[in-house]
Amino acid sequence: MSARRALVTVSAVAVLAACGGTDEGESGGPEGSESPSPSTSSPSPSLDTGSPPPPSSPVPDPGPVSPTAVEEIVTGLDAPWSIAFLPDGSALVTQRDEGTIVLVDDTGSVTPVGPVPGVDGEGEGGLLGIAFDPASPTTLYVYATMGSQNVVQRTTYADGALGPFEVVLDGIPAGTRHDGGRLAFGPDGMLYVATGESGNPDDAQDLESLGGKVLRITPAGEVPPDNPFPGSPVWSYGHRNIEGLTFDDDGQLWASEFGDRAADELNRIEPGANYGWPFVEGIADGDEYVDPVVEWRPTSEASPSGLAYVRDTFFVAALRGERLWQVPYVDGTAGTPVAFVEDYGRLRDVVVAPDGTLWVLTNNTDGRGEPQAGDDRILRLTLSP
Repeated sequence: MSARRALVTVSAVAVLAACGGTDEGESGGPEGSESPSPSTSSPSPSLDTGSPPPPSSPVPDPGPVSPTAVEEIVTGLDAPWSIAFLPDGSALVTQRDEGTIVLVDDTGSVTPVGPVPGVDGEGEGGLLGIAFDPASPTTLYVYATMGSQNVVQRTTYADGALGPFEVVLDGIPAGTRHDGGRLAFGPDGMLYVATGESGNPDDAQDLESLGGKVLRITPAGEVPPDNPFPGSPVWSYGHRNIEGLTFDDDGQLWASEFGDRAADELNRIEPGANYGWPFVEGIADGDEYVDPVVEWRPTSEASPSGLAYVRDTFFVAALRGERLWQVPYVDGTAGTPVAFVEDYGRLRDVVVAPDGTLWVLTNNTDGRGEPQAGDDRILRLTLSP
């Protein structure tokens, strides 16, 4: 099975947890080691992070849409991991290590909402993804580590308070690394769940395991009858560690995935498809596994986590790479990735706000960054019209 189209390689871009390393902090080689980037991937200068660039020095626009201004709107968060917006433009944010949810708004106000019961994770585990059900705006889903497994729970959020929690999916393998964790509702009303193989590569190819997969369930946690493997929540497999999910304007699902020694990936996710881990990474040019649309070679430029889509453009939050990647994707063709927002350290999530701006979570307090005063932050990016 091959889904190769307009493949773009960015040589010299991050790797992750190679053989004893960690996806989010170290590459397969020594920390900080780099290979020279080819002339085909020459990132543009980063934005002026305090204000829009002056008219005489416009930010280069390599694609259909690009950031034109960056502003800090929230500071003082503790290892924030995921954002879920409310209709009024405020948002709930998970804090991984504390196991708590906070309410933030664009004035910088941060209000505690409460803990998620039972969170028990180490390393890359803890309280991870969060998502509202668009068909039931007060129904909230969270992905959390609870000892030896990761679970998806459902609750409500109304009048500033969380309701009772109910497990809708359990049995996802957990570990100190490769816990996946991103949640996204599709235009079909189904909940898509990104998982990692928890440091056990064989799980990614094992259709009896929920590790190393994209899962698809109903809001009640049931298996939809049109899933590719009857009776199974597995939607796609052969993944190492996915921490980014998004849908494009055509309702197509995309994922950003941590690689090992060969390549980080941006993948177009198809039902029943095998993405190759641990047998292949990156572009394999074969028919057995699906190739990524974009790959980054391992140095220190990626470790992709959050993923967002706006007007023919993907935005990828990079942890070890400490930048936001912009990837134009027009008429089925991926353009050259360009780096922005390189002055704030590790970036965990990027989400489209109701007003059309991007909110970006930094992640310098997660044990692998170098926290500065004010970390961790939410950045708001204004995009070109």
